[in-house]
Amino acid sequence: MRKNNRFTVLFRGIQLVLIFFLISCGVSKSIHHIPEISTYALETPEVSKINDSTFSFNRNYLTKNKQQIWELYIKGNPLQLGYNNGALTQNLMQKQEEIFFSKVEGFVPSKFKQKLLRGFLKWYNRKMYLNVREDYQAELYGLSRYSSDKYNFIAPKYLRSLYLHGAHDIGHAMQDLAMVGCTSLAVWNENTEDGDLLIGRNFDFYVGDDFAKNKLVEFVEPETGIPYMSVSWPGMIGVVSGMNKEGITVTINAGKSKIPLTAKTPISLVTREILQYAKNIDEAIAIAKKRKVFVSESILVGSAKDKNAVIIEVSPKNFGVYKVENTSRMFCTNHFQSEAYKDDKRNQKHIIESHSQYRYEKLQELLQENKKLNPEKMAAILRDKSGLKGEKIGYGNEKAINQLLAHHAVIFSPEKRLVWVSSNPYQLGEFVCYDLNEIFSGKQAEESLQAKTALNIARDPFADSEEYHHYEMSKKLGAEVNNAIDHKDIVLTDDFIPYYQSMNPDFWLVYYHAGRYYFGINEFEKAKTEFEKALTKEITTVPDKQNVEKYLKKTLKKLR
Repeated sequence: MRKNNRFTVLFRGIQLVLIFFLISCGVSKSIHHIPEISTYALETPEVSKINDSTFSFNRNYLTKNKQQIWELYIKGNPLQLGYNNGALTQNLMQKQEEIFFSKVEGFVPSKFKQKLLRGFLKWYNRKMYLNVREDYQAELYGLSRYSSDKYNFIAPKYLRSLYLHGAHDIGHAMQDLAMVGCTSLAVWNENTEDGDLLIGRNFDFYVGDDFAKNKLVEFVEPETGIPYMSVSWPGMIGVVSGMNKEGITVTINAGKSKIPLTAKTPISLVTREILQYAKNIDEAIAIAKKRKVFVSESILVGSAKDKNAVIIEVSPKNFGVYKVENTSRMFCTNHFQSEAYKDDKRNQKHIIESHSQYRYEKLQELLQENKKLNPEKMAAILRDKSGLKGEKIGYGNEKAINQLLAHHAVIFSPEKRLVWVSSNPYQLGEFVCYDLNEIFSGKQAEESLQAKTALNIARDPFADSEEYHHYEMSKKLGAEVNNAIDHKDIVLTDDFIPYYQSMNPDFWLVYYHAGRYYFGINEFEKAKTEFEKALTKEITTVPDKQNVEKYLKKTLKKLR
């Protein structure tokens, strides 16, 4: 089932939930909640514009580098951090909010269903503020002062900021709407060129190409705790990929999750707390253990001091820590591996039916082929588009390590305090290297933010290839085919489908889409051919394959 169809399932549930929402207590209190901010000193930022892409206030700084990545340096108490962040990134943050909510409107064009969704969000998130640290609430409040007024009909600014920090969690909880398959790995000792710990990750949270355009690398020096960096987007104070000055790294990978009844602590705020307050793995585990989460997530934590990595596996009703023995490498896709989850039926089913195990095995294969990794070799692994044994499985296949939709890829060298961040498109652009020792040395941000250019990793030649342009074209044409499937009055020309398929000929989805289109216009012989072709390709998941088989069966019945 593709993402658009999942909203139909979601709204059936929302309509039922709304009945309860109407009689539920606690919603009004959460809607009108304002965090305590009176204890914090505040200097309202007066931002100086240096040029079209560089802004500053005191020692806070925002600039865009030549790879088109925005770099933000902020410092202060929680409220001041929020204000500084909001004042410097206001235009970017409002643009990001517009992209996100327009995407939701695209999925949910009905005004009535949008109203239902707003009601559902207020009910669903009614307890979130009770599970978020007060200092983070103060920071979010300061940030939200710079949000757009355009979306006040959805929720007040502060609440919208809070809701958006649960978007990753809510997205994959609600029928995996916004989740594809993140991949991460850690290697050390005999598996790296210099013996140091090296960590790589692809973050495949996809809300459209526009959402990923304004990538933001944040360097944060909080009044209390440890300075840290993270890679995300404007308006985000949580962490999905990051490293602190002590050499602790965090990356998150979504697991298979039961739909929870209420939102609690967003995962990105748990990982933010780890970066801000943990100096070693034990401290990271202790922080994660005390927070109540509302979805299942793997948090890969690397540590310079421990020269090791673990995966903290959290869910609403369980907690596990996965450590490797007799090896110096660790893989993390989208299923749990710790003893705590060995009998978890949902996790076992996910391993069998999803693409997580396939990517796990692909990582094993790539580590056999690539000995003693360095940052360049790690980037090559994160960019790998092939299937097992080098099979061509089509560009954009979720079974690939590189699914050509990543918001970002990151490589960490915790002991050296170096981090490499990919630039667009996806993880194909140049990886920009930053030195945290330099950035948090007390120097002026405009001086310390200068990338370690000599250590940058070159742009992938694939990004400038004809094949890549064909892939991008196939995405656009695929949207047109889907539109024709949904609207029977749209008729495609005879040469449209063959051309569309020629843009990405190894991908099962181009044949499935064609079959659906022909089925809808009663050309059942053509539909049969396309569904049969789809079944010869590497189909992403067991449910996807069953769906193709179901359509083929329906087609054969029509032909009798």
